[in-house]
Amino acid sequence: MDSSDIVTQQSYSSQLIDFEAGVLSFLAQQGLPTNSVLVPVNERVTVFKNLADVLSKINDEQKPRSVYISKYVAAVASGLFDAALNYLWDETILELRKRVSQYDISYFYDNAVNSPEKRKNLNSEDDIVKVNDSELIEGGRKIGLISEIGYKHLDTIRYMRNWVSSAHPNQNEITGLQLISWLETCIREVISLPLSNGTIEIQKFLKNLKKNNISELDARNIAGFFLELTQEQTNNLASGLFGIYTRSDTTPQTRQNLHRLLPYLWDKVDEQARQQFGIKYGRFVANNDQAEARLALEFLELVSGKSYIPETLLAAEIDTAIDNLLNAHQGWDNFANEPPFAKVLDTLINERGQVPLQIREKYVFGLVQVFLTNGNGTSHNAQTIYSSMIERFNTTQAVMAILSFNNTIIASRLQHSLCQKKYRELLEMMKLKVSAPVVKELIDEIENYKGPLHKLKEQSNFKRKVDNMRKIIWEGK
Repeated sequence: MDSSDIVTQQSYSSQLIDFEAGVLSFLAQQGLPTNSVLVPVNERVTVFKNLADVLSKINDEQKPRSVYISKYVAAVASGLFDAALNYLWDETILELRKRVSQYDISYFYDNAVNSPEKRKNLNSEDDIVKVNDSELIEGGRKIGLISEIGYKHLDTIRYMRNWVSSAHPNQNEITGLQLISWLETCIREVISLPLSNGTIEIQKFLKNLKKNNISELDARNIAGFFLELTQEQTNNLASGLFGIYTRSDTTPQTRQNLHRLLPYLWDKVDEQARQQFGIKYGRFVANNDQAEARLALEFLELVSGKSYIPETLLAAEIDTAIDNLLNAHQGWDNFANEPPFAKVLDTLINERGQVPLQIREKYVFGLVQVFLTNGNGTSHNAQTIYSSMIERFNTTQAVMAILSFNNTIIASRLQHSLCQKKYRELLEMMKLKVSAPVVKELIDEIENYKGPLHKLKEQSNFKRKVDNMRKIIWEGK
C-alpha cells in the first residue's frame, strides 16, 4: 500500500467520523436510539477505497442515469448498508427491465411467465412492472441477457436484499467487502454486460421472422443456425415461437414463416420441453381460450406433436396448481400464503391418484423447490403437506428429486445453508424409494461430496450420470 492510499483512507475515515458524530448527536438530542443504527466507519472505508475501481466498469454513457448508484454511495457514506443494498437492487432491476424492453418484450414474456392466465395481461413494455423480480432474472437468464453464473449471483443478492436489507427490519450485519462485491457483481452481470453472440443472433432472428418473408430456401439456411444453439436455447426459442404463433395479433406472414421454420427446430427440442406444449394447449382448453387453443392445435399439427396433448385436463389442472404455488412461494409473505395453495395441489393429486407424464418433472421440481424453502425460514403448515406429497413419490419421481440439483433454480437455492439441510433431508427420504444400485451409489456420492452443493451440477462426473439417468427416465416413460 503506497502513501497516497494511506492518505486517502485517512481522509475517508476522518470525513465519515465527523459526519457520523453529527448524525448521532442529533439523534441523541431527539431521544432516539443511537446504538446499532450505523455500521462502523472502518466498514464504510472498505467500500470507499474500492469504489472508484468498481464504478469504472460502468461506461460514461450509463453513469449519468445511474441514480440508484448515487443513492447507494450516499447510503454507504451514511452507514446504512441495508439501504445501500436496496438501492443497488433497484438499479439492477431498472437496468434489466431496460434491456428486456430493448430486446423483444413478447419473447421475454413467453419465457419468463409460465402461467397463460398471467401472460394474457402482459403485452407492452409498460407491463413489465407486473413481472416480479424472481421472474425477471429467471426470464433474463432464459433469453440470454444473464449468464447462468450471473443468475446464481443475482439470485443470492436478491435473497440478501429481501431478507437482510431494510426491506425487512432486522439486525443482520453486512460487511463492506460484501457490499462492494455485490456492486461489482451487478455491474458485471447486468449493468455493463455485453450481449453474447448467441443472444444477438436470436434477437436478429426474431426481427427477421416478424419483418421478412422467409422462403423454403431461407428456412433451410436458417436451420443451420438452429444447430448452433444449446439445448436450453433451443427449448426456450421453441417456447417463444409457440407464444408468437398462438397470439391473435401475429400476422399471417409471420405464421407462414413459422410453418417453414418449425419443423427444422422441432427435431432439436428435447422430450420434456415437447411435453409442455401439450400442457399449454390443455390449459387453453381448460380456460376456454378458444382462439388460442385452435392456434396451439395448429402448432402441434404442424410439428406432428398431437401425441403430446394430454388425454384429460388433469395435467392442465396440476400445471395451474403448481404455478399458483410457486407464485405464492416467490412472493411477499410466502409463509402465510403457501399453505392454501399447497392444499389445493395435494387435494388434486389425492383425488386423481396420479401425476400425468406430461407434468411429472415440473411437479417433482416444483415440490422440491418449495420443500427446500427460500433459504430464510420454513412455512411450517406448508412443509407438512410437502413432506407428505414427497413421501408418496414413486421410484421414477424419487430419482428426479435426487437429480434436482441439476436444475438451475434449485442449484441456486443450494447456496443457502437451510436449503442444503433440506436437500440432505430429501435424500434421506428418497433412499427408501429407490433400489437400483446405480441410484444408491449416486446418493452416496452426493452425500460424500465435499464441495459446495450449488456447484454439484458443474462436476463432469455428476453431469454424465444425470444425463444417463434422464435418458432412462424418458425412454422408459
